[in-house]
Amino acid sequence: MEQRDVKPERMRRIVVRFPEEPVESVAEADALDAAVGIETLLVRGPLFGVVAQDAGESSRWRVVIAVEVGCPQQARDSLHSQLWFRAKDEAQDRTERRALLAAVARLETERVDDLTVLGTRYRIVRAEEYTGMGRDGIEQPRPTDPEPAAPNWDRAAREARVDDGLVLDPDAPITPTQAAERLALSGLAYSGSRYPENVRADSERAVHTHPDVLLMPAVFRVVEGDGGPGWEIGSGLHATAHDVRKTMDFALVWLEPRQRGLIAWNADAKTVDARSVAAAGTDPAAAELAEYVRVADRLRAERANQVEFQGTVRRICRARRLVRWGPDGPEGPRPSDIDTHGPEKMHPFLDEDGVVHFDHEDNEDNEEAEEAEGVDS
Repeated sequence: MEQRDVKPERMRRIVVRFPEEPVESVAEADALDAAVGIETLLVRGPLFGVVAQDAGESSRWRVVIAVEVGCPQQARDSLHSQLWFRAKDEAQDRTERRALLAAVARLETERVDDLTVLGTRYRIVRAEEYTGMGRDGIEQPRPTDPEPAAPNWDRAAREARVDDGLVLDPDAPITPTQAAERLALSGLAYSGSRYPENVRADSERAVHTHPDVLLMPAVFRVVEGDGGPGWEIGSGLHATAHDVRKTMDFALVWLEPRQRGLIAWNADAKTVDARSVAAAGTDPAAAELAEYVRVADRLRAERANQVEFQGTVRRICRARRLVRWGPDGPEGPRPSDIDTHGPEKMHPFLDEDGVVHFDHEDNEDNEEAEEAEGVDS
């Protein structure tokens, strides 16, 4: 289906395919069981990233910067850096570098949400983060969610990256449960007095300008609660539940003991943590640190999705994201979306030959000062 065949307020045709492979069939059954247990959806709010569409593509967009940051300018800043380093390290000639640096110059001064560089179209993309809520609270990882066969707890090991290699294709065939979820969420819009009027208006407008929704792969994060109905976010997004367990383990045995004065900040970062101190047994805090280790060891031994420590429940939340889709592709930032900061120069001056000039700004400042002195005199 070509982009031009889709008009505002007209939904795309959804192609449904039934799972044939055993693993996929189990995952579909798992998704159906999870859907039955979900009583309501909790909408956290927007996330932003960057997608790219290559020349010749009609509907597919590649995710080039993970859809995981909380404001549009953070995504623009990431694109800014990506293009700058591409100009510095990958450009084949001055013409290519000049085109990349022209885009960088715009991103230094403008809130650019859509631009084309060397035939590739880049867009700041907006997704809605949400999760299911059932009788047991926020949805946890499903049995069929990806898990490593042999978990690696090495802190230096590289984690799987959110959205790595992901292609957004609104016309790709999907399973019955995915189709049902897409249709159920197509009318999702903010409502209620907790949202400002302009936010509600933008949300309602998006339902008509971008009538389709595309579901992105599940991601995972820590949420924390005290036993009441509310939950607070306790970490960033991760590609797998195991990566969240590593984050929780690190917090329990390394970060929090230092924050609470049980381990000195200047202790060796690689060898000293709650496990090593508790095992030695000579430190006055050894007994207290052993409690941190006891909880952290559950994450390793049981692949636990929830632990409780010092009155706080820490749970792995299975978060989901949807992107609204219109005739021209994925939705970008809305007028009511808030930026925490504006565009700015982030890297040293890079000339067309690929030479970095760290003193360029100093020279410019000196020239401006000299001109000002000349005017004053």
